[in-house]
Amino acid sequence: MQMCNGVAASSIPGVTWVKSSASAGGNCVELAAIPGGSVAMRNSRDPEGPALIYTGAELEAFVAGAKAGEFDGFGN
Repeated sequence: MQMCNGVAASSIPGVTWVKSSASAGGNCVELAAIPGGSVAMRNSRDPEGPALIYTGAELEAFVAGAKAGEFDGFGN
C-alpha cells in the first residue's frame, strides 16, 4: 500500500492506531502499522487530520535517537 504524507488519517483502511500508555490528557501521537512495513503517525487530538508516513527504518532511527537522549531538549 502506497501512502503519501498528509493523507487524512481516517482514510487509511484496516489499521489499528496505538497510543502510548504514558499519554496524558490526550496529548500524544498515535502510530499505526501499514501493510508493507511503513508506519503512519497522527496527532491524537485530531484523529481525522493528516498522517505522516514513515518507513520502518526512519521510525527505528527516530526511536534510537530518542532513547539516546538526542531530543531531550524539545517540548520543555
